[in-house]
Amino acid sequence: MLRSRLTPARPAPTPAALFLALSLTAAPGLSGQRNFDDVEIRTVPVSEGVYMLQGAGGNIGLSVGEQGPFIVDDQFAPLSDRIRAAIAEVSDQPVHFVLNTHWHGDHTGGNEPFGEAGALIVAHDNVYKRMNPAEFADLVGRSQQAPEAALPVITFSRSMTFHWNGDDIDIIHVPHAHTDGDALVHFRRADVLHMGDTFFNHRYPFIDLDSGGDVDGVIHAAERGLALAGPGTRIIPGHGDLATPDDLRAYRDMLLTVRDRIRMMVREGKSLDEVLAARPTADFDAEWSQGNEQWRDRFVGIVYRSVGGAN
Repeated sequence: MLRSRLTPARPAPTPAALFLALSLTAAPGLSGQRNFDDVEIRTVPVSEGVYMLQGAGGNIGLSVGEQGPFIVDDQFAPLSDRIRAAIAEVSDQPVHFVLNTHWHGDHTGGNEPFGEAGALIVAHDNVYKRMNPAEFADLVGRSQQAPEAALPVITFSRSMTFHWNGDDIDIIHVPHAHTDGDALVHFRRADVLHMGDTFFNHRYPFIDLDSGGDVDGVIHAAERGLALAGPGTRIIPGHGDLATPDDLRAYRDMLLTVRDRIRMMVREGKSLDEVLAARPTADFDAEWSQGNEQWRDRFVGIVYRSVGGAN
């Protein structure tokens, strides 16, 4: 099987762009700067044997059954005991597997405590590389090394399947979407799909261009998710509430429309300031901006860069 290509690091982002990106993605090591004292882990039943855990950071998927807990993402290290306590409400076994949907710290921050407790961490090849710059610094353009216990011990390039807890759990790589290491997780028998950060439900997404992300790839990921989903599929987004295929379809349609509008303006030679002034998202803002103009403008800027606009 061919190994996936890791996108070389882009030129360093501006300080403002770096702050905006890190404030959302919480890269490894930043969790110590946040206060998690008031964070509660909420358990949302999704299907028989499958739950969504919400706290701070990305939504966690949880499969329980005779073989033991399998989790999708693990938020931040300071929340690990609370996450374990939530899991203990529905299973009397320790976590056996952690599947990371991508490398960002709000999805991998709990890897170290779960790994030290014996869980096997699984992720795409590029997640391992981006978390392990001691070996791949020339490719990833960063120096912050994840602890050894936080690194994936099993990686894949295209797809893999777990036959676990009476289900067939397909792990499917979608290239150059939110990052270059994203995975969709499809619980076939439970009819549940975890999209990771390729899907932000009813909010404009963050696309990490500097980690190989691309708006076209996010659209492709949404289309891949829709192809996997049936009418009754429950969809766990990376951020936001539990979703339906209609929610994912609305997200895909919004992305297509905004991308096409901004691409046309880029072809007309418009600057980012001119694109922002044109308000290409105006008819979507009430539903997708969360009332946050900075979030909206960040999204427009990301799409502008992604379709070829100059920085």
